[in-house]
Amino acid sequence: MTSAVPDTGLLAPGWAGSPTASATSDTAYLQALLDAEAALTRAQASLGLAPAEAATAVTDAADAGRYDVRSLAERARGGGNPVIPLVADLTKAVGTEYGPYVHRGATSQDIMDTATMLVAGRTLNLILADLARTERALARLAAGHRDTPMPGRTLTQHAVPTTFGLKAVGWRSLVLDARDRVAAVRDALPAQLGGAAGTLAAFGAYGASDPTALPTAYARELGLQAPDLPWHTLRTPLADLAGCLALTAGALGKASVDVLTLSRTEIAEVTEGSGGGSSAMPHKANPVRSTLIAAAARRAPQLAATLYACLVAEDERPAGAWHAEWEPLRELLRLVGGAARDAAELAEGLRVHPDVMRAHLGLTQGLIVSERLSAELTPVVGRARAKELLTRLAAEGRPLAHAPELKDADLDPAHYTGSAGTLVDRALERR
Repeated sequence: MTSAVPDTGLLAPGWAGSPTASATSDTAYLQALLDAEAALTRAQASLGLAPAEAATAVTDAADAGRYDVRSLAERARGGGNPVIPLVADLTKAVGTEYGPYVHRGATSQDIMDTATMLVAGRTLNLILADLARTERALARLAAGHRDTPMPGRTLTQHAVPTTFGLKAVGWRSLVLDARDRVAAVRDALPAQLGGAAGTLAAFGAYGASDPTALPTAYARELGLQAPDLPWHTLRTPLADLAGCLALTAGALGKASVDVLTLSRTEIAEVTEGSGGGSSAMPHKANPVRSTLIAAAARRAPQLAATLYACLVAEDERPAGAWHAEWEPLRELLRLVGGAARDAAELAEGLRVHPDVMRAHLGLTQGLIVSERLSAELTPVVGRARAKELLTRLAAEGRPLAHAPELKDADLDPAHYTGSAGTLVDRALERR
């Protein structure tokens, strides 16, 4: 068979070559469509609505390698979706005797929606595996740097000291939040089966005494959840997918932008394990993993917005709404899958530089602990006077260690990280 030129991701280094790239390819989607068709015939056979031989014949013919992806894509224009030409090709492949049992009673959207759930579930499994890698690596970083002091930064400026362990365990917390949401959505992915207008009428016409039993049998064949109702225009499953994927991109994006900031030449408190090169400047080792994750995080919300917009789907089956979901959902799955892969590599290879962090704590010559000094001076000179004194010293640029009023004060920033260590310990208890 002549196949379509594959989408190799030339302009998408964030997901090119990732496991999710294969799981969302045209071939993978075609296989999911065929899996949905075969499962439908098997479900009908399990309820006595089709011969067992028909189920076997359709399942045997449901091999993506037997079909021309390019031809299907081009012929999809005729009916607006690839199911119509695929049903024709699959029916022909099954043969005259059992061909009539292909797609019997279903509508194109039943197969498209079900295949989408299969592709999503298979891809989410890969994303969850990389989130698990990321979480484990961040847990090691947090535990190893539980008490490593560094400047805390708010509104781009040094604020008060914190620890790298607390920062890393915060990243881990977001990864766990994403994991929990992705897992919940994956476990709830439903099959779709309703027929032309969601009434299951055709299945009754083909002899089902209880058509409502068929969606459950269908879901069981696919390893998906049985839907309470056909959801042709009730798009909660797609909205849930959009939400968990956009949140995951943002969760991973938070860690990536922190690494981008901390790895700047003039900060250099962390570096990526294997930076990327420059085409023009041999000295550079660019934080490429973080860059690609940040790019995915910036794109994901807009893709999710398209899926949320498709909640407004008219009638019993809409014109355009479900068609608009396919590409942004696939791109979301790819982006987040690539970001999860890169996040695991980033976390596993991240190099932390405690000596640089310690040196930066001294850049403000003691001012980084002004909050602590204010609290200690207040009982002695009053709150207003304490603030006035410290503000004046800061404005004059005088090292606090040279101020006679503070000669007995503890100005070591490493001694003012509050409950950071306890918070790290508590957060690491989460599994």
